[in-house]
Amino acid sequence: MIHVSGLRKQYNQFVAVDNVSFNLGIGEICGLVGHNGAGKTTTMRCLSGLLRADQGEIRVAGCSPRTQAVELKRHVVYVPDDPPLFDDLSVNDHFEFIGRIYNVIDYRKSSDALLEQFGLRPRQHHLARELSRGMRQKLAICLAYLVDPQVMLFDEPMTGLDPQGIRLFLDTLRERAQAGTTIVLSSHLLAMIQDVCSMVMVMHHGRIRFLGTRDELHARYHDAETLEEAFFEAIADNQLIPSLPGAFA
Repeated sequence: MIHVSGLRKQYNQFVAVDNVSFNLGIGEICGLVGHNGAGKTTTMRCLSGLLRADQGEIRVAGCSPRTQAVELKRHVVYVPDDPPLFDDLSVNDHFEFIGRIYNVIDYRKSSDALLEQFGLRPRQHHLARELSRGMRQKLAICLAYLVDPQVMLFDEPMTGLDPQGIRLFLDTLRERAQAGTTIVLSSHLLAMIQDVCSMVMVMHHGRIRFLGTRDELHARYHDAETLEEAFFEAIADNQLIPSLPGAFA
């Protein structure tokens, strides 16, 4: 579902992503972890077509961001850490707009279910600028779910969510993955995401330090009891993974 080979993105003299390669299959939830500036957001923006890669091959849901940008956007949703909502549209207006622009079948029924599930019903007539940070985040997640794409890219999606909201979000991620959606989840809340991810990708200074399952991560860093401990061992490990692991092709 996601194929990346030799991805490189440079800003002036700064190399943000350096020769990154990986594959993710249908229904995978990949936890993308790394320090600030590790290249996580740049990688996801290249996958979504928002940034043009300087080098490398990318195919997401069978589409190339370079040559099939419009078609790509039919199959991929990217939710940044601070979702750019329309401040003067209400919650209901957002559902209406996204439902229509993506030609979502029976979007009103789906919208009602999402409003109820994420506790947005009491805010349905509020303008986006009147919402708290957590409510804005919930709305952005709901809009991504409304589109029901083949691939979802979440960049720090739990910022501002309360514990109940975080649990609901992670539970719904599992449901989406079980239905066949491929998900990339970037988060600094390692303890929160360690149980939901089927795959873990550790980035450090624009390169991949580790890519594999949770069991493989713990097998490689066997002294680590948690994802957080394994992360610190991975970024201290000078050994990079092979450029394109065949096990995940």
